[in-house]
This record gives sequence, structure tokens and C-alpha cells, in this order.
Amino acid sequence: MALPIEEYALIGDRRTAALVGSNGSIDWLCLPSFDSGACFAGLLGTDEHGHWQLHPTDEDHSTQVSRRYVSTSTALETTFTTSSGVVTITDLMPEGDGQADVVRIVRGVSGTVTMDHEWIVRTDYGRVKPWVRRRTLHGQRVITAVAGPDMLVLRGPRLPKASDGRHTDRFDVHAGDELVFITTWLPSYVSIEELDDLDEVLAAVDRTIAADQEWADRCIADVPHREIVLRSLMTLRLMTDSQTGGIVAAPTTSLPEDFGGVRNWDYRFCWLRDASLTLSSLIRAGYVDEANFWRTWLLRAVAGDPQDLQIMYGTDGRRRLPETTLDYLPGYADSRPVRIGNAAVDQLQHDVLGEVMDALALDRAAGSRPDPNAWSLQRALVAELATHWKDPDHGLWEIRGEAQQFTHSRVMMWVAFDRAVQAIERHGLDGPADEWREIREQIRARVLAGGYDAERNTFVQHEGTSEVDASLLILPLVGFLPGDDPRIAGTIKAVEEDLLRDGLVMRYRTRSGVDGLPGDEHPFLACSFWLVSAYALAGRLDDAHALFDRLVALANDVGLLSEEYDPIQDRMVGNFPQAFSHLALIQAAFALADAEEPTPASANEASRK
Repeated sequence: MALPIEEYALIGDRRTAALVGSNGSIDWLCLPSFDSGACFAGLLGTDEHGHWQLHPTDEDHSTQVSRRYVSTSTALETTFTTSSGVVTITDLMPEGDGQADVVRIVRGVSGTVTMDHEWIVRTDYGRVKPWVRRRTLHGQRVITAVAGPDMLVLRGPRLPKASDGRHTDRFDVHAGDELVFITTWLPSYVSIEELDDLDEVLAAVDRTIAADQEWADRCIADVPHREIVLRSLMTLRLMTDSQTGGIVAAPTTSLPEDFGGVRNWDYRFCWLRDASLTLSSLIRAGYVDEANFWRTWLLRAVAGDPQDLQIMYGTDGRRRLPETTLDYLPGYADSRPVRIGNAAVDQLQHDVLGEVMDALALDRAAGSRPDPNAWSLQRALVAELATHWKDPDHGLWEIRGEAQQFTHSRVMMWVAFDRAVQAIERHGLDGPADEWREIREQIRARVLAGGYDAERNTFVQHEGTSEVDASLLILPLVGFLPGDDPRIAGTIKAVEEDLLRDGLVMRYRTRSGVDGLPGDEHPFLACSFWLVSAYALAGRLDDAHALFDRLVALANDVGLLSEEYDPIQDRMVGNFPQAFSHLALIQAAFALADAEEPTPASANEASRK
């Protein structure tokens, strides 16, 4: 049975990732990549849909659990303290080449602990029972599970026994014992003789931990709550494909925004709107090479006819992400349907090019090595936007209702033309500066007229409504208006009045019907971090610090955040961990640091009166 979302931790090899529960159960793992079919899908169903659990037998229910990441690495250590002894499990997915390993090291610390071991493999998101058999590899017995293109191999000092479609075992761990279990994925047509041996896998474990710590040591962020900012950066690194550079919005699908409802989406893809936050976060933290890697992915993904620009892509730049439902899965907390793929890929969302242009402006301002082809691509994309910037769209929240003239979308189109003009004026690039300046001012005038409610002194969600939207907090962050502008102050006040739920920020009021979906949702953590940044830019530093402290405290015991948070039930909601939440956390930390010790304005801080 799936645990509360906050009871999970993330491990991964930077091609895919697994969720490990506080009960020692791996309930979610897609292999070999983030958006492949899951072989452990118990998160969205039951144990029978696949999981791998190692945990104390705990017949007296007295086990106490604590977890941590080892130093600044991505190795997860879970300590089980029982009435008879203490045991730890270290979980890690070392970076590999051609195969994927999940390594679980069981160590006896004191006394004797009886452990239960259960290994249930179901490929294709829990649907297919593989062909399972015992085989011999290098003189040792192993278990293989084969179905279609996938083969999983379980190795260890003692193997669980087959029983009614599952493999189970019970054994004692004494102080000083160390047992290493490994589940390895490889293509089913590859001979198991090609598997790395135990010493090679353990050497990869050591290399991965060392590489993690070396990467963390390069962080130059001097910000409030630096420890969780660094953990956020490490989490984003785990969610970045090491071969392509694409970063997934989350490693999960269909963790609900409304328990028992239909707001269940697949986030295992790369959204362009993460561009600005990703690049600015990496650059500010000192990871310029990684920012360049991500920029290269971005340019490859959007290359082609400007009319074909999408809001999201696969980690490899793949464009087709058809949405289907898996009706045989009951869903997390009975939330159906379970979806794979995302139909929002076909939506028109005007803000996307603004994020792309802002990201590349930040990259250029940081002095990164320029790509000679980048500007010609940007020019073509901006020229295409000039022909349809007046059209309605579905906005950054990917509403499934009627398209609207969203204020945030308009502002981000303003950003696109503003950054294009800056590229010409500041960096000597070639382009129709006069034309783009004129369009920029037309957009600005329309936002100030149709997107602003003068009577209430607030910007509004879209033309023709009095509703507000948390995305309006972005206006000062991208330089559309200064943070201390009275209209921004009025917008912050309106957000506080309309969108706060127990002190946390909703995206918008779902009762307006704008998103075309039934049900409700919970406060969106990225929006709450935007409010921190808006407070900081408005000079409300006490409010900014107070909210930031509260938000940081919502992270789970290993520093991870979901998409949303339910302050009434005090639990996490939505896909997990959520890149957008961690990116907004990092942005808020830097906004606070800048407000207390201002730095020279970056490309996205150049405000216009």
C-alpha cells in the first residue's frame, strides 16, 4: 500500500529515478528512463503492481525510522531501530552505461534484526507479469524477470523464494553483517554475462558518492537556508538526464492534486518554462557548465519551424507525448484516471517563448560561451510570435477550459520582445529592433489597460475578469514593473486576500471555472515561493523571511517538496519531488539574499517604469 507522499525519498542514476518509502519499499521506478514503463508501480496501485521492500519484521510494531542523505550525496540511508537491534539500509542508483542498477546495502549496527524481503516485478506500469526464473551468473545464483524489451536481474547473498507471483524471504542481520542486493535492468536481448560484477557495481557506488560530493562542494550560494537550497540543487541534478541535459518536471505521474479526483497529470517531461529558473539557479550557484549543458538541450529541443514550438518535450527532445489512461490501475488514494503522456503538449501557451528568451538572456549576461546558431533561432521564434501575440491561449496552468487573454502570458510575451531588444542593444546582435520595440510597447499598453483593475488596484488573471492569479507575482520578477510599484503592492494584497489558504498560496480560485475541470486543489508551493520573492522585491523583508522559513519547514525529513501542500491535513499533494517547487525555492533564497545585499541587476531584473 502506498505511503503518504512525504514519506518517500528520491534516488536515481540521472537517467531515471526511484521513490523509496520510509518503510524500505521502492514503490516507483521506471526503467530505463524517466518516462519508460514502471516495473515497480505500487505507488499508483497495490504491492501487486510491483515493489521491492526490505524492512524489519516488526511483529511488535516498535520500529523507529530515521532517514538522511549521506553527507551531500544522493545516497539514501534509512536507519531502523527495533526492540532487538539496529540496522541500516543504504539505497543508491550509481551512474552507469547501458544498464541501470538499484543497489541496497543492508548493514547490522547492533543486536540482531529479523528482516523481511519482498521482490515483486510487474512491467508496463504494473500490468505484465514477467517470466521469472533462477539462473547462474559467475557461479552465483540470480533471479531474472523478462517481459518484452525488459529484463531485471536480482543478485544478493541470499535470494527470496518464489511464492504465488512474488519472491519473499526472512533472514536475520547481526551486528557487523553487510548484505548487498542489486536489481539491474538491461535490454532483454543482452546476455546476463555482460552484467558488471559486484566489485564493479560497488566501485560505481563509491564513484557516484564522490562525484555527488565534489559537485556539491562547487556550490557558491550564500543564501538563507543554504542546506536546503543545496539539497534542492542536488535534487534537480538527479532529475536531469545526464546524456541529453533535459530536466523532468517530476519523476512521477498521476500523483493527484485533489485526492480522489481527476487532476492527475504526467510530469515526466521537460517544460520550457522551467528554462529561466533552471538557468538562473545554476548560474547563480556557480554551475556554469551545467547551465550550458541545459542551454544546449533547449536549443536542440526548439530547433525547427518556429510554428512548431511546443511547451514541453521528452528528455531527448521527443515531441510526441500522447496522453492515454491506465484504467487497470486504481490510482494513488483512488485518484483516477492514471495518465501517461500529457495532452497539454498540443496547447498554445504564449508565455513559453518569454521563458526561453529570458533563459538565453541570462546565459548571455553571465558571459557563457555563445552558440553561433542560437540567435538566428531566437530571431525566427520572435518573428513568429510577432504574427500572433494577440491570440488567446491556455496559459501557464495549462487549463483545459476556454482559451483566454491571460495577463501572465501577455507579460511573458513582453519579456520575449524585451530580451530580443536587449540582445540587439547590449550585445550588438542583428535584428529589427524598432519593430520589436513597438510590439513590446503595444503589449505593455494592453497589459496595463486590459490586465489591470484600477478600481481594486490589482492586475487580474485575464481580460474580462476580476479574478487574480498567483502568476501575477511574476511581474516584478521579470522586470515588467519594479517590485515597489504601487500596482505590484496592490496585486500582492489581492493575492493575499483571495488566494491564501492557511497562509499558503493557491494558483487561482478553481470555483471560477476557468480551468474547465471538476474538483478543487491545494496551495501550489512554487506560488508561495513567488510570494516570498515578491515580498523581497517590495521591501517587505520580515514577511519574506517569515514565509520562507515556514515553506522550508514543509519539506520532508530529507528536504524534498511536492507540487502542492494541504495545510489542513498537513501533507504533501501532487507529483513528487517537483522541480518547479525546488526551482522557486532557490529563486526565493537568492531574492532574499539580493534584497539584503543588492547585486548588479541581471537581465531579468531590468525594470521599466
